[in-house]
Amino acid sequence: MRYLNELAAEDRVDGETYLVKKFNVYQTKNGKDYWSLTVSDKTMDMDAKIWSPSDSSIDDFHELDYIKVKAEIQDYKGQLQMIIRSAKKMDAANVNQADFLPTSEKDQDEMFKRLLKLIDSVQAPYMRKLLDKVFIEDSDFKKDFRTRSAAKSVHHGFVGGLLEHTLSVTEICDFFAKHYDFLDRDLLITAALCHDIGKTKELTTFPANEYTDEGQLLGHIVIGAKMVWDICDTIPDFPETKKNELIHCILAHHGKLEFGSPKTPELVEAFALSFADNMDAKMETFKEAIEKPTNDPYKWLGVNRFLETNIRRTTPESDE
Repeated sequence: MRYLNELAAEDRVDGETYLVKKFNVYQTKNGKDYWSLTVSDKTMDMDAKIWSPSDSSIDDFHELDYIKVKAEIQDYKGQLQMIIRSAKKMDAANVNQADFLPTSEKDQDEMFKRLLKLIDSVQAPYMRKLLDKVFIEDSDFKKDFRTRSAAKSVHHGFVGGLLEHTLSVTEICDFFAKHYDFLDRDLLITAALCHDIGKTKELTTFPANEYTDEGQLLGHIVIGAKMVWDICDTIPDFPETKKNELIHCILAHHGKLEFGSPKTPELVEAFALSFADNMDAKMETFKEAIEKPTNDPYKWLGVNRFLETNIRRTTPESDE
Protein backbone atom coordinates (compact mmCIF):
# COMPACT_ATOMS: atom_id res chain seq x y z
CA MET A 1 0.00 0.00 0.00
CA ARG A 2 1.17 3.51 -0.80
CA TYR A 3 0.44 5.58 2.29
CA LEU A 4 -0.63 9.20 2.11
CA ASN A 5 2.49 10.46 3.86
CA GLU A 6 4.57 8.99 1.03
CA LEU A 7 2.88 11.13 -1.61
CA ALA A 8 4.18 14.39 -3.05
CA ALA A 9 2.88 17.02 -5.47
CA GLU A 10 2.59 15.76 -9.06
CA ASP A 11 2.48 12.10 -7.97
CA ARG A 12 -0.11 9.83 -9.55
CA VAL A 13 -2.12 7.28 -7.59
CA ASP A 14 -3.46 4.24 -9.39
CA GLY A 15 -5.48 1.62 -7.53
CA GLU A 16 -4.76 2.61 -3.94
CA THR A 17 -7.50 2.38 -1.30
CA TYR A 18 -8.26 5.06 1.27
CA LEU A 19 -10.90 5.69 3.91
CA VAL A 20 -13.41 8.48 3.30
CA LYS A 21 -13.29 10.32 6.59
CA LYS A 22 -15.42 13.31 5.54
CA PHE A 23 -17.79 13.78 2.60
CA ASN A 24 -19.49 17.02 1.51
CA VAL A 25 -21.30 18.13 -1.63
CA TYR A 26 -20.73 21.71 -2.79
CA GLN A 27 -21.35 23.75 -5.91
CA THR A 28 -18.96 25.70 -8.09
CA LYS A 29 -19.70 29.31 -9.03
CA ASN A 30 -21.31 27.92 -12.18
CA GLY A 31 -23.75 25.80 -10.14
CA LYS A 32 -22.05 22.48 -10.86
CA ASP A 33 -21.88 19.93 -8.03
CA TYR A 34 -18.53 18.71 -6.80
CA TRP A 35 -17.52 16.48 -3.89
CA SER A 36 -15.10 17.62 -1.22
CA LEU A 37 -13.58 14.77 0.79
CA THR A 38 -11.10 14.05 3.48
CA VAL A 39 -9.38 10.76 2.67
CA SER A 40 -7.38 9.01 5.31
CA ASP A 41 -5.06 6.16 6.20
CA LYS A 42 -3.08 5.41 9.33
CA THR A 43 -0.43 8.01 8.45
CA MET A 44 -2.49 11.16 7.88
CA ASP A 45 -5.57 12.84 6.42
CA MET A 46 -5.60 14.56 3.03
CA ASP A 47 -8.04 16.94 1.36
CA ALA A 48 -9.50 15.50 -1.85
CA LYS A 49 -11.80 16.75 -4.60
CA ILE A 50 -14.00 15.05 -7.20
CA TRP A 51 -14.92 17.68 -9.75
CA SER A 52 -17.13 15.43 -11.90
CA PRO A 53 -19.03 13.15 -9.48
CA SER A 54 -21.60 12.18 -12.13
CA ASP A 55 -18.98 10.39 -14.23
CA SER A 56 -19.44 6.64 -14.58
CA SER A 57 -15.97 6.15 -13.09
CA ILE A 58 -17.22 7.47 -9.73
CA ASP A 59 -19.17 5.04 -7.55
CA ASP A 60 -21.77 6.17 -5.04
CA PHE A 61 -20.20 6.18 -1.57
CA HIS A 62 -20.46 7.92 1.80
CA GLU A 63 -18.45 8.80 4.89
CA LEU A 64 -16.51 5.88 6.42
CA ASP A 65 -16.59 3.94 3.16
CA TYR A 66 -13.38 2.70 1.58
CA ILE A 67 -12.64 3.72 -2.02
CA LYS A 68 -10.02 2.57 -4.53
CA VAL A 69 -8.91 5.59 -6.48
CA LYS A 70 -7.07 6.86 -9.51
CA ALA A 71 -5.90 10.37 -8.76
CA GLU A 72 -3.26 13.06 -9.03
CA ILE A 73 -1.66 14.92 -6.15
CA GLN A 74 -1.29 18.67 -6.38
CA ASP A 75 0.02 21.48 -4.21
CA TYR A 76 -2.87 23.76 -3.23
CA LYS A 77 -1.90 26.79 -1.14
CA GLY A 78 1.03 24.92 0.36
CA GLN A 79 -0.94 21.78 1.23
CA LEU A 80 -1.24 18.52 -0.70
CA GLN A 81 -4.60 17.85 -2.32
CA MET A 82 -5.82 14.72 -4.12
CA ILE A 83 -7.79 15.18 -7.34
CA ILE A 84 -9.76 11.95 -7.81
CA ARG A 85 -10.56 10.83 -11.36
CA SER A 86 -11.93 7.38 -10.53
CA ALA A 87 -13.36 5.99 -7.27
CA LYS A 88 -14.57 2.44 -6.71
CA LYS A 89 -16.31 1.62 -3.44
CA MET A 90 -14.64 -1.29 -1.64
CA ASP A 91 -16.18 -3.91 0.64
CA ALA A 92 -14.84 -3.26 4.14
CA ALA A 93 -14.47 -7.02 4.62
CA ASN A 94 -11.81 -7.02 1.91
CA VAL A 95 -9.79 -4.19 3.46
CA ASN A 96 -7.07 -4.49 6.10
CA GLN A 97 -8.47 -1.91 8.49
CA ALA A 98 -5.18 -1.70 10.39
CA ASP A 99 -3.87 0.25 7.39
CA PHE A 100 -6.44 2.96 8.05
CA LEU A 101 -6.30 3.45 11.81
CA PRO A 102 -3.81 6.11 12.90
CA THR A 103 -1.95 4.59 15.84
CA SER A 104 0.50 5.84 18.43
CA GLU A 105 4.12 5.31 17.41
CA LYS A 106 4.82 4.21 20.97
CA ASP A 107 4.30 0.72 22.35
CA GLN A 108 0.99 0.55 24.23
CA ASP A 109 2.09 -2.17 26.64
CA GLU A 110 5.24 -0.25 27.57
CA MET A 111 3.26 2.97 28.08
CA PHE A 112 0.72 1.22 30.28
CA LYS A 113 3.52 -0.31 32.39
CA ARG A 114 4.90 3.19 32.98
CA LEU A 115 1.43 4.38 33.92
CA LEU A 116 1.02 1.52 36.42
CA LYS A 117 4.38 2.44 37.94
CA LEU A 118 3.08 5.96 38.54
CA ILE A 119 -0.05 4.53 40.16
CA ASP A 120 2.17 2.41 42.43
CA SER A 121 3.97 5.58 43.55
CA VAL A 122 0.82 7.14 45.03
CA GLN A 123 0.95 6.81 48.83
CA ALA A 124 -2.46 7.98 50.06
CA PRO A 125 -4.54 4.78 50.39
CA TYR A 126 -7.82 6.37 49.27
CA MET A 127 -6.19 7.92 46.16
CA ARG A 128 -4.53 4.60 45.38
CA LYS A 129 -7.85 2.77 45.75
CA LEU A 130 -9.46 5.21 43.35
CA LEU A 131 -6.73 4.64 40.75
CA ASP A 132 -6.94 0.87 41.18
CA LYS A 133 -10.70 0.97 40.59
CA VAL A 134 -10.30 3.09 37.45
CA PHE A 135 -7.23 1.67 35.73
CA ILE A 136 -6.88 -1.90 37.03
CA GLU A 137 -10.19 -3.34 38.19
CA ASP A 138 -12.43 -2.02 35.38
CA SER A 139 -11.45 -4.12 32.36
CA ASP A 140 -13.94 -2.40 30.02
CA PHE A 141 -12.61 1.04 30.91
CA LYS A 142 -9.01 -0.14 30.57
CA LYS A 143 -9.70 -1.37 27.03
CA ASP A 144 -11.37 1.90 26.07
CA PHE A 145 -8.64 3.99 27.69
CA ARG A 146 -5.90 2.20 25.76
CA THR A 147 -7.62 2.51 22.36
CA ARG A 148 -9.32 5.92 22.39
CA SER A 149 -7.82 9.09 20.98
CA ALA A 150 -7.15 12.15 23.12
CA ALA A 151 -8.94 14.46 20.69
CA LYS A 152 -11.01 14.48 17.54
CA SER A 153 -8.47 16.44 15.53
CA VAL A 154 -6.25 18.85 17.48
CA HIS A 155 -3.67 16.59 19.15
CA HIS A 156 -3.13 12.88 19.84
CA GLY A 157 -6.00 12.07 17.47
CA PHE A 158 -5.03 8.43 17.01
CA VAL A 159 -5.50 4.98 18.54
CA GLY A 160 -3.61 5.01 21.83
CA GLY A 161 -3.56 8.82 21.87
CA LEU A 162 -5.42 9.07 25.17
CA LEU A 163 -2.96 6.71 26.87
CA GLU A 164 0.05 8.50 25.36
CA HIS A 165 -1.22 11.97 26.34
CA THR A 166 -2.24 10.93 29.87
CA LEU A 167 1.12 9.29 30.50
CA SER A 168 3.02 12.32 29.20
CA VAL A 169 0.98 14.77 31.29
CA THR A 170 1.44 12.63 34.40
CA GLU A 171 5.20 12.32 33.88
CA ILE A 172 5.43 16.10 33.50
CA CYS A 173 3.47 16.46 36.75
CA ASP A 174 5.84 13.96 38.39
CA PHE A 175 8.72 16.26 37.39
CA PHE A 176 6.84 19.27 38.77
CA ALA A 177 6.33 17.47 42.09
CA LYS A 178 10.06 16.73 42.36
CA HIS A 179 11.06 20.28 41.42
CA TYR A 180 8.43 22.07 43.54
CA ASP A 181 8.34 20.22 46.85
CA PHE A 182 5.35 22.21 48.16
CA LEU A 183 3.02 20.40 45.75
CA ASP A 184 0.73 17.65 47.08
CA ARG A 185 2.19 14.91 44.88
CA ASP A 186 -0.55 12.33 45.51
CA LEU A 187 -3.24 14.83 44.58
CA LEU A 188 -1.38 16.03 41.49
CA ILE A 189 -0.49 12.57 40.15
CA THR A 190 -4.01 11.25 40.75
CA ALA A 191 -5.56 14.28 39.03
CA ALA A 192 -3.15 13.95 36.09
CA LEU A 193 -3.97 10.27 35.62
CA CYS A 194 -7.71 10.96 35.77
CA HIS A 195 -7.93 14.35 34.05
CA ASP A 196 -9.07 13.02 30.65
CA ILE A 197 -10.84 9.77 31.54
CA GLY A 198 -14.10 11.35 30.37
CA LYS A 199 -12.80 11.07 26.81
CA THR A 200 -13.58 7.35 26.90
CA LYS A 201 -17.24 8.44 26.81
CA GLU A 202 -16.86 11.68 24.86
CA LEU A 203 -15.51 10.11 21.66
CA THR A 204 -16.41 7.01 19.69
CA THR A 205 -13.96 4.36 18.53
CA PHE A 206 -12.08 4.56 15.25
CA PRO A 207 -12.47 4.95 12.37
CA ALA A 208 -15.26 7.43 13.17
CA ASN A 209 -13.62 9.08 16.22
CA GLU A 210 -16.66 11.34 16.51
CA TYR A 211 -18.38 12.96 19.48
CA THR A 212 -21.04 10.90 21.24
CA ASP A 213 -24.27 12.58 22.31
CA GLU A 214 -22.99 12.56 25.89
CA GLY A 215 -19.70 14.05 24.76
CA GLN A 216 -21.35 16.76 22.70
CA LEU A 217 -23.80 17.72 25.44
CA LEU A 218 -21.53 17.48 28.50
CA GLY A 219 -17.90 17.32 27.36
CA HIS A 220 -15.10 15.18 28.75
CA ILE A 221 -14.30 17.48 31.68
CA VAL A 222 -17.75 17.21 33.23
CA ILE A 223 -18.04 13.53 32.33
CA GLY A 224 -14.64 12.74 33.88
CA ALA A 225 -15.36 14.76 37.02
CA LYS A 226 -18.61 12.85 37.53
CA MET A 227 -16.88 9.50 36.96
CA VAL A 228 -14.29 10.33 39.62
CA TRP A 229 -16.93 11.72 41.99
CA ASP A 230 -19.03 8.54 41.74
CA ILE A 231 -16.03 6.27 42.35
CA CYS A 232 -14.85 8.35 45.31
CA ASP A 233 -18.27 7.87 46.90
CA THR A 234 -17.79 4.07 46.78
CA ILE A 235 -14.51 4.26 48.75
CA PRO A 236 -14.99 4.22 52.54
CA ASP A 237 -13.44 7.17 54.37
CA PHE A 238 -12.40 9.05 51.23
CA PRO A 239 -11.84 12.54 52.71
CA GLU A 240 -14.46 14.99 51.49
CA THR A 241 -11.93 17.82 51.26
CA LYS A 242 -9.55 15.75 49.13
CA LYS A 243 -12.42 14.63 46.91
CA ASN A 244 -13.36 18.25 46.28
CA GLU A 245 -9.73 19.20 45.59
CA LEU A 246 -9.34 16.32 43.14
CA ILE A 247 -12.57 17.19 41.34
CA HIS A 248 -11.47 20.83 41.20
CA CYS A 249 -8.19 19.88 39.49
CA ILE A 250 -10.10 17.94 36.84
CA LEU A 251 -12.67 20.72 36.30
CA ALA A 252 -9.90 23.33 35.97
CA HIS A 253 -7.39 21.45 33.85
CA HIS A 254 -8.00 23.50 30.68
CA GLY A 255 -6.88 26.54 32.65
CA LYS A 256 -9.35 29.17 31.46
CA LEU A 257 -13.10 29.40 31.11
CA GLU A 258 -12.76 30.30 27.43
CA PHE A 259 -10.81 27.05 26.91
CA GLY A 260 -13.72 24.99 28.24
CA SER A 261 -12.86 24.68 31.93
CA PRO A 262 -15.92 25.03 34.19
CA LYS A 263 -13.52 26.42 36.82
CA THR A 264 -10.23 28.28 36.68
CA PRO A 265 -7.37 26.80 38.76
CA GLU A 266 -7.54 27.85 42.42
CA LEU A 267 -5.13 25.30 43.87
CA VAL A 268 -1.43 25.12 43.00
CA GLU A 269 -1.88 21.49 41.92
CA ALA A 270 -4.65 22.58 39.52
CA PHE A 271 -2.29 25.19 38.05
CA ALA A 272 0.45 22.58 37.64
CA LEU A 273 -1.94 20.15 35.93
CA SER A 274 -3.24 22.81 33.54
CA PHE A 275 0.34 23.77 32.61
CA ALA A 276 1.29 20.14 31.98
CA ASP A 277 -1.85 19.46 29.93
CA ASN A 278 -1.37 22.60 27.84
CA MET A 279 2.33 21.89 27.31
CA ASP A 280 1.81 18.33 26.10
CA ALA A 281 -1.11 19.25 23.84
CA LYS A 282 0.82 22.10 22.21
CA MET A 283 4.03 20.12 21.76
CA GLU A 284 2.14 17.27 20.08
CA THR A 285 0.21 19.74 17.91
CA PHE A 286 3.49 21.30 16.77
CA LYS A 287 5.02 17.87 16.14
CA GLU A 288 2.08 16.71 14.05
CA ALA A 289 2.05 19.95 12.06
CA ILE A 290 5.72 19.88 11.07
CA GLU A 291 5.63 16.17 10.23
CA LYS A 292 3.06 16.65 7.46
CA PRO A 293 4.65 16.26 4.02
CA THR A 294 5.38 19.45 2.10
CA ASN A 295 7.45 20.39 -0.94
CA ASP A 296 9.63 22.74 1.11
CA PRO A 297 10.29 21.27 4.58
CA TYR A 298 11.49 24.62 5.98
CA LYS A 299 8.82 26.94 4.60
CA TRP A 300 6.50 28.74 7.00
CA LEU A 301 3.34 26.70 7.53
CA GLY A 302 1.05 29.60 8.40
CA VAL A 303 -0.74 30.48 11.61
CA ASN A 304 -1.80 27.40 13.53
CA ARG A 305 -5.17 28.06 15.17
CA PHE A 306 -4.40 26.09 18.32
CA LEU A 307 -0.84 27.41 18.71
CA GLU A 308 -1.91 30.95 17.71
CA THR A 309 1.30 31.64 15.80
CA ASN A 310 3.02 31.11 12.46
CA ILE A 311 5.21 27.99 12.60
CA ARG A 312 7.87 26.11 10.67
CA ARG A 313 10.49 23.40 11.20
CA THR A 314 13.81 24.29 12.79
CA THR A 315 16.63 24.39 10.23
CA PRO A 316 19.31 21.76 10.96
CA GLU A 317 22.85 23.05 11.45
CA SER A 318 24.01 21.20 8.33
CA ASP A 319 21.59 23.29 6.21
CA GLU A 320 22.79 26.69 7.45
